[in-house]
Parts: sequence; structure tokens; C-alpha cells
Amino acid sequence: MSKLAEFKRLEAQLAEQLAALNSLKDDKELKREIEFEQKLNSLLEECGFSLKTVISILDPQTPRMLTPRQDKRRQRVLKRYRNPHTNEVVETKGGNHKILNAWKAEHGAETVNSWLQ
Repeated sequence: MSKLAEFKRLEAQLAEQLAALNSLKDDKELKREIEFEQKLNSLLEECGFSLKTVISILDPQTPRMLTPRQDKRRQRVLKRYRNPHTNEVVETKGGNHKILNAWKAEHGAETVNSWLQ
């Protein structure tokens, strides 16, 4: 696609979006929602509460939708490798371990993986 054609396409999209934005600016429902949000935020600030606290007060049974995603992630399994030559043990949850990488460089990855206990 030529630069001129891309420019014209983007210019047309921008014109459509500006028209949609101008129509929303005159929407009474949007103005009411913006006013409500501003009043709610000022009230929360005045009382010293966070939105999360208010939600938990109003509906304590609601599952936390604002919790971080890390809580849902599966924990990594601890792996133990024992070097049969030195009887040295390495425990790691990831594959980026300094000693483990040194063993893999020296003996090969397949051999080191066979040392997994």
C-alpha cells in the first residue's frame, strides 16, 4: 500500500472517530455518568476510602475481580538435580540456574536432565 493511500485511509478513520466523539459530547447520559464519577471520586477521597473497600462493604460475597493475576498462576515445581560425579545437589524452580547451566554446558542437557530426582 502506498503512503498516500495509507494516509487517506487513516484520515478517513480519523474523521469518523471525530464525528463519533462530537456526537458523544452532546449525549446527556454521558454527561450524567461523568458527573456521577466525579462526585463519587471526590466523596471517596473526602472519606478516605478506596473503591475496592466500598465494593467489599456493599457486597462482601462478590468474588474479588480486582485481584492481581498472579494469584491464579500455577506455582512452579521445585526440581532437584544431583550430580553423580560430585554428589552436589541443585534445587531450582526455573531453568536459569548458574550451576545447572554450567553442568549442561559441561555434560550436555540430556545427561543433566537425567539427574533429576
